[in-house]
Amino acid sequence: MARHHTHDGPGPSQRQLRVGELIRRTLSEVLMRGDIHDPELNRLSITVGEVRLSPDLKIATAFVMPLGGEGRGEAIEFLARNKPELRRIIGRKAGLKFTPDLRFRLDETFDQMDETRRLFAEDKVRRDVEG
Repeated sequence: MARHHTHDGPGPSQRQLRVGELIRRTLSEVLMRGDIHDPELNRLSITVGEVRLSPDLKIATAFVMPLGGEGRGEAIEFLARNKPELRRIIGRKAGLKFTPDLRFRLDETFDQMDETRRLFAEDKVRRDVEG
């Protein structure tokens, strides 16, 4: 009996996770090596924290953060401007039959980690945690 998976429940499928990680590694490598013909993008050091795929694998959302958090808006703008070239290179390097449309969002998890560290450093919170 065939099982049908619905993707609005328990989270991403193995395929979504596998393709997302492949795109994340490939995008990171492309940005690190400066394979894009855009000097403004190449001068930024951008971390790709995660790539999430839509259930149909047609849209890949890359969560990115420039090193040190500086120039966040610029980073998103430069990545969006170079989307066609990035998509072409990723498709070729990752060997994907169909390369999803790329979307870029700021990776807020870095800010959340900083805020969590700040909270844990507060005397009142430290007393509660250690007590």
